[in-house]
Amino acid sequence: MKLSSFTLAILAGSLVSLSVRAQQPISISTELEQKVIEWRRDLHQHPELSNREFRTAKVIAAHLESLGLEVQAGVAHTGVVGVLKGGKPGPTVALRADMDALPVVEQTDLAFKSTAKAEYRNKEVGVMHACGHDLHMSMLMGAAEKLAKMKEQIAGTVVFIFQPAEEGAPGNEEGGAELMLKEGVFTQHKPEAVFGIHVWSAGTVGHISYREGPLMASSDRFEITVKGQQTHGSRPWGGVDPIVAAGQIIGSVQTIVSRQVNITKAPAVVSFGIVEGGVRNNIIPDEVYLEGTIRNFDMDNRAQIFENLKTTAEMTAKATGAEAHVHIDEGYPVTVNDIKLTQKMLPTIERVAGKDKVHISELVTGAEDFSFFALEVPGLFVFLGITPEGQNAVTAPSNHSPLFYADEKALKTGTELYVNWVIDYAKL
Repeated sequence: MKLSSFTLAILAGSLVSLSVRAQQPISISTELEQKVIEWRRDLHQHPELSNREFRTAKVIAAHLESLGLEVQAGVAHTGVVGVLKGGKPGPTVALRADMDALPVVEQTDLAFKSTAKAEYRNKEVGVMHACGHDLHMSMLMGAAEKLAKMKEQIAGTVVFIFQPAEEGAPGNEEGGAELMLKEGVFTQHKPEAVFGIHVWSAGTVGHISYREGPLMASSDRFEITVKGQQTHGSRPWGGVDPIVAAGQIIGSVQTIVSRQVNITKAPAVVSFGIVEGGVRNNIIPDEVYLEGTIRNFDMDNRAQIFENLKTTAEMTAKATGAEAHVHIDEGYPVTVNDIKLTQKMLPTIERVAGKDKVHISELVTGAEDFSFFALEVPGLFVFLGITPEGQNAVTAPSNHSPLFYADEKALKTGTELYVNWVIDYAKL
């Protein structure tokens, strides 16, 4: 039987895909694993807040330079980018880790626990890597070392992105992934794909969770100032009561998700977190301040919620004789995993972690500014479990807890996943 050139090409592609899926994953040595652990402990003991990762950046840049990579520091204030050009032609891929810590006082009993302090919102605070960014950085530093030693075998270019301010830039500063892109991180070396890992206390050590399409919610903050007219509490008709108006706004806004948005497309949440107004029991004030958060998994729904929030607040206030002024501070977009990229790289995840340790993630209402990178190019973002075996991951101290704890066995899995993503992507 004679096969057409098209059929032969399909078969050849299938054989390449099968060979990639069947091969053993690339592993790291015990020596490199120990280095990754040591880097993690050093970074954990010296955490720094968003846009203040000065020591952290120096440690990372020095390591990347020692490997012979092209290194650019000071990106988006304190970010570091390293570029490794392989010995063979091929695609450009990006690997990303975040750098910043949180204003949290560590309450673990680790020998390398953080005792660092810093200024946050004009107050002295404790600082802790309570979200695992120390693990993210050390895993990517380990992947850079392993891949640098394999330089001649690598087809294409690898861009290592160490990103500051994932937890949000302080005050009115810019920062994070959005600023890195604004400063051209994807201009000089535009990747075909970008990969990221986040350690996760809700997962058992070494287990990996992924999801095609939307994974993490957008996160947006809104402020509503309700203006009335002050009057004595015994004579409410002598003014305009912004407290009543604010109460009606709070109730009416709940109908945006329940009655105005097509939630069969994706879930959404609108929550109020701050209600402030008044100074005395018998004075109706001039003004009430409301603040809250919007979480959502569909970018079109997100835009509709913004519009409906503004209309609902303004019209509800107007009905009482008050005014409502709405400001929406757009935060992180929805973190979306490219479906084709996820399907292509799933066999790599299963080979590295073991198929029995790979799970489909639920939607996560937390947010991640990896989302900005994934809006520019196809992205894949996964969760890596770090809660010790035998411990209930559901009840383990969560990310952002002062008791957050990571089993360092996960570092090997994460480092190897970064490495194998790079090698396998070029073959598929």
